[in-house]
Amino acid sequence: MNQTSESDPAADIGVQADARHVAVIGAGIVGACCALALLDDGHRVTLVEPDEPGGEQAASYGNGAWFSSSSVVPMSVPGLWRKVPGYLVDRDGPLTIRPGALPSLAPWLLRFLRAGARVERVEATARALAALLHDAPARHAALAAQAGVPELVRASGQIHAFADRAAFEAEALAWRLRRDNGAQWVELDAAQLRARVPMLDSRYGFGIYIAGTAHCPDPGAYVAALVALAERRGAKRMRARALGFERRAGRLAAVRTDAGRLDCDAAVIAAGIRSAVLARAAGDTIPLASERGYHVEIADPPFTLDVPVMPADGRMANTSTRGGLRIAGQVELARTDAAPDWRRAEVLLRHAQRAYPALASIDTSRLRRWMGHRPSTPDGLPVIDASIGTRGVFHAFGHGHVGLAAAPASAELLARIVAESPGPMASALYSMRRFVAVTA
Repeated sequence: MNQTSESDPAADIGVQADARHVAVIGAGIVGACCALALLDDGHRVTLVEPDEPGGEQAASYGNGAWFSSSSVVPMSVPGLWRKVPGYLVDRDGPLTIRPGALPSLAPWLLRFLRAGARVERVEATARALAALLHDAPARHAALAAQAGVPELVRASGQIHAFADRAAFEAEALAWRLRRDNGAQWVELDAAQLRARVPMLDSRYGFGIYIAGTAHCPDPGAYVAALVALAERRGAKRMRARALGFERRAGRLAAVRTDAGRLDCDAAVIAAGIRSAVLARAAGDTIPLASERGYHVEIADPPFTLDVPVMPADGRMANTSTRGGLRIAGQVELARTDAAPDWRRAEVLLRHAQRAYPALASIDTSRLRRWMGHRPSTPDGLPVIDASIGTRGVFHAFGHGHVGLAAAPASAELLARIVAESPGPMASALYSMRRFVAVTA
């Protein structure tokens, strides 16, 4: 059985019936952008997704909502290994590891620590991230305009708030990486910071304003709009969960789903945290872990942020969205199937209440809590590559903290790889071959 949506607008928009048929597995932000890029290349596209695009199940739904070209600093940096014991016991820190998950996470964690062991490696990672992020706000503005939702990409810049200049200078490596990869900023003294963000607590006496970035007031609606745009351009949707692949002589013949088989010439795995299992089904072993993130969203807050803010002590993205004031952050390393630890959301709320005195006595009935899975590789770079195990299968996942911003550039590169013409962007940076292990 080959199930797809009933509509077939391909003839109306000029998609050739004999064009190569590509199944894109996953309709999150990366899958939606891949579908659009592949359509632009003349392919027939079917999006395979069991859930509603833009729904709460997707990491892109509940993230910090930033299109930040300066998000080039990987999680793993020199000296991080010394802090791991503290992360196991600190309930209020920005990164926590559930002790029960250590046995299964150990191989990923060792790769993660090695990835940040030397400054040179971290610098290379930052450059690779910058290649995907440097023009992210402009790419998203163009996509939003095409989708008819230009209001969902707002050019705003971003502010990082510190206790003082010394606290900023303590993060010298991170800010050097940003500067070296094109970020430009203006320093704000206490009075200037207060003028831009008057609701911030007075203990923040120094700020950095980065221009040229943007944010999204409704990431879920934005993803849904991009999927709708893909459908208008000829893509079909198959409401199904991909389970694996059928091969003939080592080449893809069909995607197996819980709703039947989907015959196709190629398939792109862009299924977020579920991608590693599907990659294994294609014959590839790629280390992927969930850096679980949380948010608290306060409906009808007492103030609105014109510019997204990140208080340095809380490591949380504070953004005004359609749903209210979103406080997003935390990294929790745990088994993917583990129940949410809503104490992580409470940590975010407490940080926000300390950062903004007006939130000190907020009515808890106005709070909404969410947890999602950032699909993360150990070295902080996505996998954008052709499968080794099955010809005709391609990977586009593992974006960790930058999936929302990096999706358009990742999709463009993926489409070039599908067409066997990667172009000027060095695809080796994002190759699965850096992880070596391959299964038969």
